[in-house]
Amino acid sequence: MDSYNLLAFNSALGKRKFEYTKNLEDICPFCNRDNLEEILAEDGSIILVKNKFQVLEDAFQTVLIETDNCTDEFSTYPKEYLYQLLRFGVKQWLQMEQTGEYSSVLFFKNHGPLSGGSLPHAHMQIIGLKNIDYRSSILPEFFEGLLISRTDNVEFNISTSPKIGFSEFNIILNDLDQINQMADKIQLTVHYLLNHFRNCNSYNLFFYHIDQHIYAKIIPRFITSPLFVGYSLAQVSDRIKDIAHEIKKLYIIR
Repeated sequence: MDSYNLLAFNSALGKRKFEYTKNLEDICPFCNRDNLEEILAEDGSIILVKNKFQVLEDAFQTVLIETDNCTDEFSTYPKEYLYQLLRFGVKQWLQMEQTGEYSSVLFFKNHGPLSGGSLPHAHMQIIGLKNIDYRSSILPEFFEGLLISRTDNVEFNISTSPKIGFSEFNIILNDLDQINQMADKIQLTVHYLLNHFRNCNSYNLFFYHIDQHIYAKIIPRFITSPLFVGYSLAQVSDRIKDIAHEIKKLYIIR
């Protein structure tokens, strides 16, 4: 490996963030919209704000608040709202890329206690990295997989070369005008994970913009394998064919 990218974390701000979230009790800052600071963009109930705690150095962190209802969740959004949300998020992500101020821009979502998130209220994050290009550590094989469905513009598969391990799902978008198809596949996958996949209650959703394509990767989260933590050795499940078959049986996929 020629280089190893490291993000510098501000521990003092991290401590303040931990104390802030710990002391919230039953008060959700994303529900209290009248007190939101530094709103960057909004579309109805969807709001993009500057992150209150900029814990990553040489970065600009934003939070995309998905809904004004604390109990709403990605897998159950009505279709039109789902499409509105993903169009808004992708637009803001690509616009931040296009400013030229960053080496790369991250766009991702945490859900559940094992996902790395700190607040349960549905949200995503868009983070501009000034000196690091995330694409340098992303291999094309990460998005290859056993086909579940394919149209002219969207491929949906289960990874045969997962990034972390076991069962990961990829959606590959070739035409931005067809982003609603991507939204459908993401929502279907999230619904499957939370309702049919071995007691899964957490996942991450990552977006990548590489070679004019947009990729989405959904990773169910459990306790991370020590083989990956210690040696970066990912494992692939021997059940991926069964999982693909189960998804086709449970859902009408277009």
